[in-house]
Amino acid sequence: MQAARGFTLVELLVAIAVMALLAIASWRGLDGMARSQQLTRERTDELLVLQTVLAQWAADLDALQAIDHTEPIAWDGQVLRLTRRGTRQPDEGALVVAWARRSVDGTARWLRWQSPPVRTRAEWNAAWQRAAQWARTPGEAERRQETVLMPLANWQLYYYRSGAWANALSTDTSASAPRTVGGLSSAAASIPEGVRLQLTLPPGGALSGVVTRDWANPLLGGGKS
Repeated sequence: MQAARGFTLVELLVAIAVMALLAIASWRGLDGMARSQQLTRERTDELLVLQTVLAQWAADLDALQAIDHTEPIAWDGQVLRLTRRGTRQPDEGALVVAWARRSVDGTARWLRWQSPPVRTRAEWNAAWQRAAQWARTPGEAERRQETVLMPLANWQLYYYRSGAWANALSTDTSASAPRTVGGLSSAAASIPEGVRLQLTLPPGGALSGVVTRDWANPLLGGGKS
C-alpha cells in the first residue's frame, strides 16, 4: 500500500506566494474602484456647488434694478456691487448685493454679500459703501451677511457694448452708456447689454481650469458669445 504524500516546503512557499500576489491584485483593484468612486463623488459635489452658485449669479443679474441717482452695477476689479429687486417685491424694497474674492482661513474663495432691504436713497448709499468695505476689510457685522461659496483662483468680468466685449475695468459705464435707448432711464441704460463672467478654478480639486458664463440683458437685447 502506497503511503500518502504531503506538500513539500517549496510547494507551500509557491502556493503562499501565488495567494499573496492574488491578494495584492485584488486589493489594488478594490482600492482603484474606491478611489474612482471617491473622485466621482467629489466631482459631482463640486459641480453641484458650481451650478448653484452660477444660478444665484444669474438670478442677481436678472433682478438688476435701475433706480434713478443710484448705480445698478459697478465693478472695480475686486468687488462687483449690484442693486437688485428684493425677493418679495414690492414690499421688501431693493437689495445691495456684492460678489468678491477674498482669503478665508488661508484659502482664496468666492463670496457673496447681501444687505438688508433698502427703501430710501440714504439707506442705499449706506449699503453700497458697506458692500465696498466688506470686500476689503470686513467687520463682524459685515461677515454675518456674507456667504462663503467656493474656492476661486481668479475671476474677471467683461461687458458687451456696441457690438464687442471689453474688460469691465476699461468700460466707463456712466460715460459710455446711451441715455435714451428704448426710452430707458439713464440708470437702466447704464446696465451693459451683456456680462461675461470668467472664473479660474484652482488646481488640485475635482474641478479646475477656466469656466465662462455669459449673461444677456433682457432690456437691451443681450450680449453676444
